[in-house]
Amino acid sequence: MQRLRSGAGGGRPSEAARLASVTAELQAAVAARVPGAAALGLLAPPSAAAVPAALLADPDWTSERLAGLAARYASGDRRVLATVWWYSASSVLLTPALAGLATGLPLSARLADTSLAVLAGGTPVAATSSAPGGDPAAELRETLDDVVDAVAAAGRMRPRPLWAIAADSLANRLLALGRALGDERRVTGLAAPLAAAVGAPLPVPRYVHVAGVRFTRRVSCCLLYRLPSEPLCTSCPRRPEVERELLLEDTAARMR
Repeated sequence: MQRLRSGAGGGRPSEAARLASVTAELQAAVAARVPGAAALGLLAPPSAAAVPAALLADPDWTSERLAGLAARYASGDRRVLATVWWYSASSVLLTPALAGLATGLPLSARLADTSLAVLAGGTPVAATSSAPGGDPAAELRETLDDVVDAVAAAGRMRPRPLWAIAADSLANRLLALGRALGDERRVTGLAAPLAAAVGAPLPVPRYVHVAGVRFTRRVSCCLLYRLPSEPLCTSCPRRPEVERELLLEDTAARMR
C-alpha cells in the first residue's frame, strides 16, 4: 500500500503546483467528446486545488478527510463516515479511465498518473489522468487494491463493502457516460466484462430497466441514512423491492 503524508493543503505545495500545471491533452480530448464533461468530473473547476491521487492510498490522509466529515455530520461512526466518503471519492476517481474506455481514447487508471481536484474541505470533485491507458482491468485492480485498503484502515472496517461500492460507482459512471454520449446500451455493456477482468472481490455490476429507463441495480449501501437527518437513497438495496421499484418508476417518469 502506498503511504504519503501531506500538509493541511492535501499535498506538498511543489507537488500540487506541478500537478496543477500538467497539460492534460489526453483527457481534454476525451472531455471534448463527452457532453456535460464538467458535470461528470472530467474538467477540474478553477477554484479546486490539485493533489496527487496517490494520497487516496494513505490511511492517515483519509482519516483527516473523515475527521472533516465527522464535524460536518456530527457523527463519530468511522465506518459510516468512511463508507460515505468512498461512495463519493470512488465515483470521481474512476471517471477518467471509464470515460476513456467509453470514447475509445484510453486513459490510465493508475494513481501515479492521476490528480484530484479537491475543494477546500478536501472533497474530490474531479480527476485528471495524464497518461494513456494500458490494461484497464490491471490498472483498476492495482488502484482499487491500494485505495480500498487505505479507506478500510481509516474507517476501521472490512474492505469487502468498499469493493461493492466501487462496483456501483463503476456502473453509475458508465451509465452517466452512456447517457451523455447517447449510447447507453454500448457503454453500460462495458461494465460486466471490465469488472470480471478486475476480478473478485469486485462484484459484477448490474442494471435494471424500470418504466423504460435504465438504472444501476445497486449491490451496496452508502450508509448515508445512518447520519443525522439523512434519508435512504431512492435505489438503496435496503429498501423493500416493491417500494424501490415504485420510487424508481417515479424517477423514470420525471426523467422522460
